[in-house]
Amino acid sequence: MSPPPVIAIDGPAASGKGTLARRLAAVYGFAHLDTGALYRAVGLLVLRAGGDPGDSGHALAAARALAPDHPVLADPALRGEDVAHAASQVAALNAVREALLDFQRSFAAHPPGGRGAVLDGRDIGTVVCPTAGAKLFVTAGVEVRADRRVKELRAAGLDAIVATVLEDMKARDERDSRRAVAPLRPAVDAFVLDTSALDADQAFATALVFIRSKIGPA
Repeated sequence: MSPPPVIAIDGPAASGKGTLARRLAAVYGFAHLDTGALYRAVGLLVLRAGGDPGDSGHALAAARALAPDHPVLADPALRGEDVAHAASQVAALNAVREALLDFQRSFAAHPPGGRGAVLDGRDIGTVVCPTAGAKLFVTAGVEVRADRRVKELRAAGLDAIVATVLEDMKARDERDSRRAVAPLRPAVDAFVLDTSALDADQAFATALVFIRSKIGPA
């Protein structure tokens, strides 16, 4: 029996990859895993325990405590900018990435429902699922992404200042792209989709043409 098809979607924060991943999963009837939520969950657990997200011991203990049904994965606090910053810190730690790697690969190999999987994150096509049937790298200009994130935060009832979010996003981009372990970059065989000038429907339509060329119609 052939393994279930996998769609790998990578890209920086607020590029639109999460929205795209959810829509593709719905169209194909595939299970979806937001791998960024795993790192956010680890970061949030460390913060709530009063630990340092940059400390390997604290972060690894939180990663080992994470399970698919852990309530922190559904916590609205995951979307906060302080948690995003903590997630970027824990994601740079090799021990944490190794602890969560099996979690992600198991999901891809045995997706709920069995039809296929869509995983979005920062190293899906390069590290987690390098043999995925379709790989997308979704990006956008940092100013565009910062504006999107501010709107998202305000819609959730959270205070957000554009200049602060922009600087935090630039720092996170730098940290994610320069980290020694699984840096953020497109896989060599990924389709790079720049959503700077695209709305969600346009991005989805473009991505769907590519996905169909790789794994066939839904």
